[in-house]
Amino acid sequence: MDKLLKLLDTNARLTNAQLAVMLDTSEADVAAQIAELERSGVIRAYKALIDWDRTDREYVTAIIELRVTPKRDLGFEGIAETIMRFEEVESIYLMSGGYDLAVFVNGRTFKDVAMFVAKRLSTLDSVISTATHFVLRKYKDRGVMFLGEEKDERGIQ
Repeated sequence: MDKLLKLLDTNARLTNAQLAVMLDTSEADVAAQIAELERSGVIRAYKALIDWDRTDREYVTAIIELRVTPKRDLGFEGIAETIMRFEEVESIYLMSGGYDLAVFVNGRTFKDVAMFVAKRLSTLDSVISTATHFVLRKYKDRGVMFLGEEKDERGIQ
């Protein structure tokens, strides 16, 4: 199943027939394995990886470092569950090191993200501090390179 998961992680659009050939098994076996992985929650979703810089959509991503006070009997899960319910939140991770939670947020503008942090995130009881880092350019995401035909013209005469 590990090989199947790796193939799907690389390209979730592969058909069961293609996967069967790559795994030297039958389509029915691939379909049964995928159904079991979906049922058990190992496969959570299928999503496209989009280069928003190539679209007209205004789109800003920020990584917010949060230091929080864990809730008694809930640990970090209580505050994480509250934060993950905000529609602006794309991802949230429990971290080791200098802060507790890494929160990936999407917004239309820098100001939208800043206002989300100021008005909704930093006001939560458990939040001790925040540090917001805006993503200026994506070079590689989930193994996919985003550098393409565009050339950096700085310094070229």
